[in-house]
This record gives sequence, C-alpha cells and structure tokens, in this order.
Amino acid sequence: MAPRSVFFVSDGTGITAETFGKAILAQFEVRTRLVRVPFVDTVDKAHQTVRQINHAGQIDGQRPIVFTTLVNMEVLQVIREGCQGMLLDMFSTFVHPLEREFDTKSNHRIGRFSDASKSREYHDRIEAINFSLAHDDGQSNRDLEQSDVILVGVSRSGKTPTSLYLAMQYGMKASNYPLIPEDFERRQLPAALLAHKHKLFGLSIQPERLSEIRNERRPDSKYASLQNCRMEVHEAESMMRRAGIRWLSTTTKSIEEIATTILQELQPDRLVY
Repeated sequence: MAPRSVFFVSDGTGITAETFGKAILAQFEVRTRLVRVPFVDTVDKAHQTVRQINHAGQIDGQRPIVFTTLVNMEVLQVIREGCQGMLLDMFSTFVHPLEREFDTKSNHRIGRFSDASKSREYHDRIEAINFSLAHDDGQSNRDLEQSDVILVGVSRSGKTPTSLYLAMQYGMKASNYPLIPEDFERRQLPAALLAHKHKLFGLSIQPERLSEIRNERRPDSKYASLQNCRMEVHEAESMMRRAGIRWLSTTTKSIEEIATTILQELQPDRLVY
C-alpha cells in the first residue's frame, strides 16, 4: 500500500503539531509521508493548504490525516470546510476543555516562539548551543567547570547529537569527550575530566552497531572494524565502571530518551518547570 499523507498544519512553526502527531502515529504500523505546513496565518494560505491536502489525497487514493494547531478561527474554518482529509484539531480538543476547567478564555496566541528572542530562557539556550559546539569532541579543555554535563564515550556513540539536543531543548552547557586509543592504553579516563567527575555521564553502544556507523564514514578501516569496535567498547565500559560514573547504551534509544535519562540522573530539577 502506498504511504498515507499526513499533514501538520499550523499558523506558527508547526513543531507542536508535528511532535504531537508523530507521538500518536508511532502507535500504528502504517507507512506515512509527512508534510509540515507552517505559517498558515491568512485565509489565502489556508485555501492553498486545502488544495495541497486534497491533491495529496487524490494522488494517494486515500484521504490524508491532518493535524492542526491553528489559532485563527477564520483560517481554521477554511481548513474545516474545504479539507477532504481526516482533520484532528488539537487546540480545539485540549484548549476548549481547559477553558471550561480554568473558567477563562485562552489568549489565542499564535506560535509558542512568539517574543522568544526577548526571553532570558532563549538567551540561555543560544549560549548553551555555542558552548556545546565549542566543546564538541574534546575541542577545548577550557571552561569545563562551566559545563552542566560532560559526555564521555567512544567516537560515534551519540555524544554530539545528545549534547546539542540538551543545549537546544534545555539550555544545558554540554561538553563531550571522545575516548581515544591513548586512553585505552592507559586504561583510565583523561586527566582533564577527573576534576569534574560529578558532571560526567558515559555513552556506550553495541560494537556491531558502532561498526556499521563507522563504516559509513570510513569504510574498510581499522577504525570501523568490528574487532576494533569490540575492543574500544569493552575498554570504555570497563573504564567507566572503574571510575564509578553513570552510563548507558545508546544502541536502541532515541536522543530524547538519552537526554531524559541524563537529566534524571544529573539534574532532575530541570524536569520540573
């Protein structure tokens, strides 16, 4: 069966609709073609979106699924009346019951990022992203005391994407250090990290998966060989156990799951806001 078109329609970025929609779709074993349609904030754009959705349905031979977080009621009405897909209006589903519960009207504000650039939280996130980029793959030993977390593990175990996710989503200054052959020979963590042991968190990975990832980058190299990957993973995990630092395997975990585990272990207060 051809993939089914799924649209995420918003008068903002569409990130909220997409995140929520994907979480729901993950419960079903279906093939999908995902389309995010952001900034649908005029009636004209709404009509264009309706044409796009209906055309996809004609091509697919089945009606599209449409998740919306539209605030403008005039724009939403165009989508409701013209769309030939299955419409799931998340704001109506949740906002209206909450209005009744709180006994007040919502502010109908478009986009969760409105005025974000003026907020302290946004400024902190930008600083954290810059910090994480400057301290990626052990590029700098400076200012490690300013790190909120220092990720350690073998090369290609997921440290960089996790660091950036922590910075972008939580404003955490994350450094990461790859373990290298010299560390395996010494059989101990780099000296620069020992003073920050309470901030360390280790990432590991199954050797077979690590070999696959490295072969995409350096095919048929010693670096990517399964034998070398097995040695590095074994030595890295042994080092982390001896040092008494917390660690997990990233093999079957998403970046979101990895980041949440790190927060629970090192800074659980960041999960309360």
